[in-house]
Amino acid sequence: MVAAERSHFHPSSARVERLLARFHQVRNFSNALCAGLEPEDYVVQSMPDVSPTKWHLAHTTWFFETFILKKFISGYRPEIPDYAYLFNSYYNAAGDMHRRDLRGLISRPTVQETQRYRMSVDSHIDDLLSTADEKLLDEIEPILVLGIHHEQQHQELLITDIKHVFAQNPLYPVFRGRNAALQRPDGGARRPYQFVDFEETTIAIGHNGDGFAYDNEGPRHQALVPAFSFASRPVTNGEYIEFI
Repeated sequence: MVAAERSHFHPSSARVERLLARFHQVRNFSNALCAGLEPEDYVVQSMPDVSPTKWHLAHTTWFFETFILKKFISGYRPEIPDYAYLFNSYYNAAGDMHRRDLRGLISRPTVQETQRYRMSVDSHIDDLLSTADEKLLDEIEPILVLGIHHEQQHQELLITDIKHVFAQNPLYPVFRGRNAALQRPDGGARRPYQFVDFEETTIAIGHNGDGFAYDNEGPRHQALVPAFSFASRPVTNGEYIEFI
């Protein structure tokens, strides 16, 4: 009985370690994606639908600060309150926000200051989870997991956005160089391909209720897939141009 009562107030260290490990894995991956960038690369907005790299890093940090630190740490005060205006996006209930199409005009905070902001919030998350009781952790965990998946969404956006930024540059900078280990011995020569036929079928799609999912990914249901043909290998850019 005593052990059961204690477990209610003191979450297992394994649970806390699991959450923090997943949190830092995703946060560190965002930083790793930027490893080849220069400070000048972080601030460019090449069209209204592109956000600067720096903004992605700060916005995902703002999410954890706004929906976890402010909510669950009594008396928590952001070091830079104005970041809430600069890095909010579509969360109208959380306050006003800077115009999306003007994000590339914001040179401050600097890249270095943005990185310090990330480290500060990460440190507060570490402290909060490490000292939270079981009941508090039950409240924090779903928001933390949502924030983790939210950051993964922005990792995809970060890559597509910086590639669009680089595509506007006549010098054609490269986001990632070719991996020699992935190069084919034929030097990239075209391989013949054929179309593989698939018969009409019914399959189950959608979230099955286990683990995280966004609300538009469920419920699981049956879907009719008409007959179709699929190429035996990915099409090349050159073949796509020829098709056009």
